[in-house]
Amino acid sequence: MLSLVVNVAIGLLTSLVGLGLGSLWERGRRTRALYRKAAFFGTRPGEQCVIVAGAKHGQPGTTQQRDLRAVVELTVLLGELGCRVSVESGDLRGSNGDLAEFCVGGPIGGSNPRTGGHLSAHLPGVTITPFSDRPDSVAIVVGGERYYFDRGHQEYAVVAKFTPPESSRPVMLVCGQSSVANQAAVHFLRREHARVARSVASVDRYCLLVKVSHIDVYAFHRTVLERDVSAAAFAAVG
Repeated sequence: MLSLVVNVAIGLLTSLVGLGLGSLWERGRRTRALYRKAAFFGTRPGEQCVIVAGAKHGQPGTTQQRDLRAVVELTVLLGELGCRVSVESGDLRGSNGDLAEFCVGGPIGGSNPRTGGHLSAHLPGVTITPFSDRPDSVAIVVGGERYYFDRGHQEYAVVAKFTPPESSRPVMLVCGQSSVANQAAVHFLRREHARVARSVASVDRYCLLVKVSHIDVYAFHRTVLERDVSAAAFAAVG
């Protein structure tokens, strides 16, 4: 009888230890996944971040509806990472300092002048052609290739992460050819960040080209990673 009791006690103890170790392993797995996700986006759980949102073309102080949705999705993403968020306009000046910055929107038409500054200062290999009636209007040019803007059908966005030398925290730039492309890029990265992180040479600095197609049918949902353009984007021109 005593032997039976001892065996039952040992069995219960073994089960409890197993459950405890399993719980600790699962908690550790979730924590590691959280920190990997945060590292890709350039944040740390619990820190303060700033989102810089562009304005509607020709209407300062007004944000495109889809850009607003992109900002909301970014806010939700950062909330999942345990970060606190403030939102600023594209007129923001100065260094991001000790705040991870998420800058959303292209510079064309003065929509987000801060994006234009970031491109000029940190991504010399990326240019965006001016808005015009030419076929290459708002084309993204990088690595000797032009990525044309086919409004409402196929569009592109540049997604880049870098740390300015005067800052201690990184900037993540989302520069689409339209507000649809901006929203598509944010939505895509939120969903596919783990796969994209495995494809880049470093999660500390990268520049990616994201393509959204069949917009007239699927809106911003049909989005893929078109190309890693990091080498060309960060290379000095000339």
